[in-house]
Amino acid sequence: MPEFNFILLHVKDPAASAQLYHELLGIPIVDQKPYISLLPLREGVMLGLWATADVEPQSTGQSGASEIAFAVADAATVEATYADWQARGVTIAQVPTSMSFGTTFVAVDPDGHRLRVFAPHVS
Repeated sequence: MPEFNFILLHVKDPAASAQLYHELLGIPIVDQKPYISLLPLREGVMLGLWATADVEPQSTGQSGASEIAFAVADAATVEATYADWQARGVTIAQVPTSMSFGTTFVAVDPDGHRLRVFAPHVS
C-alpha cells in the first residue's frame, strides 16, 4: 500500500509561500528551487509548494481549493494563534468560532488555500 508522505499545494510563487509557511508554522525550508519549495510538516510528511505554471500534467482544479488543518491543545491556543497570525497580516476567513467539532479559525494563504487551526472538543 502506498505511504502518505506529501501534501502538494499548487502556488503562484513557491518561495513567497514557503516563507509564509516557515513564519507561521516555525518549520524550516529544507529545499527551494524556482519551481518548488519543501518544508517538513512532521516526521516523514513534507509540504510541497509547487509552482502552478510548472505542474505536470497541468492542474484542472481551482487554485486555492485546498484546506490544511492543524490541531492545537486547547481553545486558548486557538485564540493565541489567531492573534499572532492576524498581527502578521495573514488574511482571516473565519474568526475563532465554536463549532460542532471544537474551537477553530480559518486563515487563507496568498493562493487561497485555507489553513484551519482547531482545538477538538474534549468528550
